[in-house]
Amino acid sequence: MRRHVVACFAAAMLLLTGCVATPDDPPEVVVTGTAGEKPTVTYRTPLSVSETLTQEVWPGTGPELVEGSPVLVDFWLENATDASVVTESYSTNPTPRVLTAEDLGKDLYEMLRGQRVGARLVQVSPAPGSGAANYPTVTVIDVLNTRADGEPLAPREDLPTVTLAENGAPSISPSETEPPTDLVVQPLLRGTGQQVAEGDTITVQYTGFSWTSGEPFDTSWTNGVPWTFRLDSVPAWSALVEQPVGSQVMLVVPPSYPMRATESEELAGQTIVFVIDILATGPASGAGGTGG
Repeated sequence: MRRHVVACFAAAMLLLTGCVATPDDPPEVVVTGTAGEKPTVTYRTPLSVSETLTQEVWPGTGPELVEGSPVLVDFWLENATDASVVTESYSTNPTPRVLTAEDLGKDLYEMLRGQRVGARLVQVSPAPGSGAANYPTVTVIDVLNTRADGEPLAPREDLPTVTLAENGAPSISPSETEPPTDLVVQPLLRGTGQQVAEGDTITVQYTGFSWTSGEPFDTSWTNGVPWTFRLDSVPAWSALVEQPVGSQVMLVVPPSYPMRATESEELAGQTIVFVIDILATGPASGAGGTGG
């Protein structure tokens, strides 16, 4: 599923050709809709455009995108000849990339550079002049957060203390108390987005730690690119149901809970601590967990 989404996104980016410019008589393209929801795009078809035009639908108010750092986007791409949808990510999962021209391509890189999380952007491009997809396009991009941004909550005193690095990566100090025998779900930041539903596919940043040593054994923060998981691929993570997007949640998982088949044998019999930033959620598309 994730490979399909990334492949669709890469194909969409190949259609965004030409240099950014402002034509003398630009086409009128109106983008409406609510942040986090698929956009409605209105224009007269067939759209005629000779040069690529990029503009903000609204600016972002979150952190500024940093060169070489991860970005997470939803996208909506239409064939501007008849306003048909070519591909989109709103009904599947957002797409993680890295803010470099090499990873994004020149046009998308220039579109995103200097933007902030929360921005909605639109780009109108002429037909590339070659290839199978030889038609003008209208593309809408929503810039999403790559870390939790919810309201801080006070955790239980008997749980490990979580410290965040500047980029949001967590570390924990081991608790001196005995580990709990039941699964613990402790929100650390309470988001305001869509709630995780049973069986969803979620996009997250996460680190798994050993309760005993506090050492990490698995993380998405190595390069900071979010990962996408089907919730049922890690049985203990079903406890995230009803947690809202934007939240950071600590899961303390006793050894009685089944984990993924790929977990290290070194963790057998140990209590595991996950610190999870929930960035997006949506219906499962038939794929298991995949990396960023």
